[in-house]
Amino acid sequence: MRVAMYYNNNDVRLEELPVPQIGSGEVLVKVVAAGICGSDVMEWYRIKKAPIVLGHEVTGDIVEVGAGITDFAPGDRVIFTHHVPCNNCRYCLRGENTLCDLLHHTTFDPGGFAQYVRVPKVNVDKGGVIHLPDSVSYEVGTFIEPLGCVMRGQRKLNIQPGNAVLVLGSGLSGLLHIKLAQTLGAGRVVATDVSPFRLQAALDAGADAAFNAVEGNVVARVVEANNGRGYDHVIVCTTVPIVFQQALRVADKGGNVLLFAINTPGTEVPFAIHDFYQKGITLMSTYGASPLDLQEALAMLQYRRVEVKSLITHRLPLSETQKGFQLTAKGENSLKVIIDPQR
Repeated sequence: MRVAMYYNNNDVRLEELPVPQIGSGEVLVKVVAAGICGSDVMEWYRIKKAPIVLGHEVTGDIVEVGAGITDFAPGDRVIFTHHVPCNNCRYCLRGENTLCDLLHHTTFDPGGFAQYVRVPKVNVDKGGVIHLPDSVSYEVGTFIEPLGCVMRGQRKLNIQPGNAVLVLGSGLSGLLHIKLAQTLGAGRVVATDVSPFRLQAALDAGADAAFNAVEGNVVARVVEANNGRGYDHVIVCTTVPIVFQQALRVADKGGNVLLFAINTPGTEVPFAIHDFYQKGITLMSTYGASPLDLQEALAMLQYRRVEVKSLITHRLPLSETQKGFQLTAKGENSLKVIIDPQR
């Protein structure tokens, strides 16, 4: 079978690997659509594992099931995830499933930028394979994983109707945060970015206002856009260190700051601890999505509570995966790039 083998963001090669052989309790999936995630192009993280087949936002058709499988059959449309929690450890039992040690060690064989993927027994057993309804296209289904991550983060924020939400960084995750916050009843949603293309995308996604993060006094401008008040929830979707300081400045008293974007290890961001303390800000982070988050994201897409099709800017065959990585890494005129491994 053909795979897109990652060496670095500018070197993704079309190569051949054997079709994986499945065992008891496993399933073999023919990949129909695979989205390129922003984490796929975090070269500092990915390159140490290269060469590797990446891709975890995937949908497809089951073509073979192993012994003991009763919930799935050949021909089933599915979304499947590489990370699953054990559901039994102290972290899972208190609802912090994405902190589970098992979740950080599970995967599938190989990654989603391949024509076929073997989903291990543990993934199947722990809810890592989900039926994809006929009403949800394979392409839209690739958003279930990133939207699940966003939903997990906003569940921590507990956005209430009428709350003011500021999204710092209007890449794909930022746009999903804008859309979901509106669905949850946020009263005002404002966004920032440095790219004119993404600022327009934020407005198209429903933001009430969008500001260039490096032009003028952006802190004053975003506060003015909320009638002179700070924001109940500030969601950081970029790794630029100065944005963290902006987030603390524009958060209202008693507000929340959610760190959604992952930064390079060792990055240190100084901030005024006195101001942080006096304003009573709650600082939190989030990582990944659990099977429950994926189920909830699927429902949001299935019942059209969150629209995502308009976020797809490029559809490419497997042979052009390198182009897709470059588009995603630059982010100049792309939002979501979908790879079709069967083309």
